[in-house]
Amino acid sequence: MSAMSVQTQPEALASSCTRRFNRRTVVSIQRWIVRMSATKSATQKSGISYDSMVVKPPLHPTYDLKEVVKLALAEDAADRGDVTSMATIPSEMEVEAHFLAKEDGIVAGIALAELVFHEVDPSLKVKWSLKDGDYVHRGLKFGKVYGRAYSVVVGERVALNFMQRMSGIATITKAMADAAHPALILETRKTAPGLRLVDKWAVLIGGGRNHRMGLFDMVLIKDNHISIAGGVSNALKSVDSYLEQNNLKIEVEVETRTLEEVKEALDYATQTTTSLTRIMLDNMVVPLTNGDVDVSMLKEAVTLINGRFETEASGNVTLETVHKIGGTGVTFVSSGALTHSVKALDISLKIDTELALQVGRRTKRA
Repeated sequence: MSAMSVQTQPEALASSCTRRFNRRTVVSIQRWIVRMSATKSATQKSGISYDSMVVKPPLHPTYDLKEVVKLALAEDAADRGDVTSMATIPSEMEVEAHFLAKEDGIVAGIALAELVFHEVDPSLKVKWSLKDGDYVHRGLKFGKVYGRAYSVVVGERVALNFMQRMSGIATITKAMADAAHPALILETRKTAPGLRLVDKWAVLIGGGRNHRMGLFDMVLIKDNHISIAGGVSNALKSVDSYLEQNNLKIEVEVETRTLEEVKEALDYATQTTTSLTRIMLDNMVVPLTNGDVDVSMLKEAVTLINGRFETEASGNVTLETVHKIGGTGVTFVSSGALTHSVKALDISLKIDTELALQVGRRTKRA
């Protein structure tokens, strides 16, 4: 194999990667609904084909995947670069390294890992035998990267960090989505700071749906808003007035904690034209001492709403309880645990795969 030139030096990886995110007005939120995604632009600029992604990343007006990757690489290399690799790896040596699953699950982050290696060294070649959302089993080799050894090792950990986290999220999301059927599973805003789009992308790969991306793309009237406004109807009235004054058309959800609050929201919607689209039924799933849950209150709330609005169950949602919750007739079931309590899926990148498999079998991880 002939030597490949390296266009990105270690010093370049260590450069500071800051991005100015301008404060958005409410008018820009309205434009966001119909604009082209900044994410699409970022992936196109990186050289990775957006159209070839099996599951596209969710839209966000300011988030730039390429900048996130550059920041992760700079965090690792700082101002000096990979001193171990510079000391031990001949500059022109080339290798082939294989991605190895060390436990069963749903793989995610393939497209993002490819972006990482492209950012480290555009001459690196990455090939996959699977795609995002596919099942992997322990011991499976499902992709490879080959080219300059130094570049492969520099990109290894950052690529794996993204893949392992995303695969962990996708794996639990798949299990929850299957169990919640016919209800749809949602994540929340309880994501790792700076990685919201990445976390929510993994949820989509796992078969879930995205809740609001942030504070800007949906009105969600929560308990504190209701307390400050002086009740559910007052809060809804204020939101409707604000949206009308600013000529905004976005979804509106209100959180309810009691059947009385559900009735208050329904009464308000009966008496006036409202932008309300969804009612959250929070903590209406009651845990029992035997480990089961009582969903009678949730069922009653769904009956009261009677299809007039989308419904979302939240609180006490686990893999063990979600099937019962999903069977109550709610439209959505939301779970913060999909992203805030994720267990990473064990994946490695190995040059000597035979030795790695030997060690894996010895430790019951291959």
